[in-house]
Amino acid sequence: MYRFVVVLLLLSFASTSAVGSEVKSELNNVKSCYRGIFSEYSTWESAMQRKFSSNGIETSKAMKKLSGFKSRFTEEDFNYFKSKLSCQTFTYRVDGIDVQGFVIKPIVLSEKAPVIIYNRGGNGNYGAVVFGSMMANLFPLAKEGFVIVGSQYRGTFTKEDNLDEFGGQDVNDIVALMDIIPHIEGVDIKRVGMYGVSRGAMQTYLAAKKIPSIKAIAAVAGVVDLKKELEYRPNMEKVYKNRIPLYESDKDAQLLSRSAISWVEKLSKETPILLLHGDQDKRVSVDNSRRFSEALNAGKIPNKLIIYKNDNHFLEKNRRAVFAELSGWFHSHL
Repeated sequence: MYRFVVVLLLLSFASTSAVGSEVKSELNNVKSCYRGIFSEYSTWESAMQRKFSSNGIETSKAMKKLSGFKSRFTEEDFNYFKSKLSCQTFTYRVDGIDVQGFVIKPIVLSEKAPVIIYNRGGNGNYGAVVFGSMMANLFPLAKEGFVIVGSQYRGTFTKEDNLDEFGGQDVNDIVALMDIIPHIEGVDIKRVGMYGVSRGAMQTYLAAKKIPSIKAIAAVAGVVDLKKELEYRPNMEKVYKNRIPLYESDKDAQLLSRSAISWVEKLSKETPILLLHGDQDKRVSVDNSRRFSEALNAGKIPNKLIIYKNDNHFLEKNRRAVFAELSGWFHSHL
């Protein structure tokens, strides 16, 4: 069991200012996401221009990269999100370890809002939720009236990147968020869902076993059979060896414990699951979602499977359709 103690926890993410919201709690390092180079669009753009120019890229290519950045992250969108959404990062303790997390929520709420726990992909520092990924993937959902809470997982943003167990004790970092959620102003604690991407889908199922009150799940490009996935992507074994404790001595058991398709019966039959996957995914085989949907059907767990033709791991060709599915799913089930 994880230990998570917060004394006089009063997360009051104010509804009047996205930048200067007052937070009184025993959480540490509570800061606005709109800080440093992200305090204004102009400073972010300038930082990106310096980055592209300093990498030895010829001027024409650097300008092309900057143009791509400005196309994906427009000044209009930045200013809109900043005016409508509060975004804060914080540090919390789990199992005696400092873990970094974040919360994104509408500044003005007309009623108590449902919560989505977002579980990121990647491992260690790779895949950490930085400002750009928040703006691209999470701000649009929060704009729809959801409060989004997430963990970076233990060890992320630290020099000694050796705490992430890829579905081991780091799952406690997600479960511990349930102690934080009731203290966020304006949330409906009875309407909490989970959204996981890639490895984050594995995290979602592992956490959902411990939190049966989760109302709905969405998984994008999720891995559910780690052993079989090695046949599709053998180089993942490097990650497993580096991250998973006892992997060398107990490989099958460790992979099985992290493979949701092996313990479908432990998932709640009251929690519907949305599965989204691209059929050209080179990182996680689409067969994970196909087989998992079949297993969920056999276990009489409600689910919806959508496979996007000719799309990749990040579903870049269907971004709008994916967002519409996610938004509609959580609006319907939370």
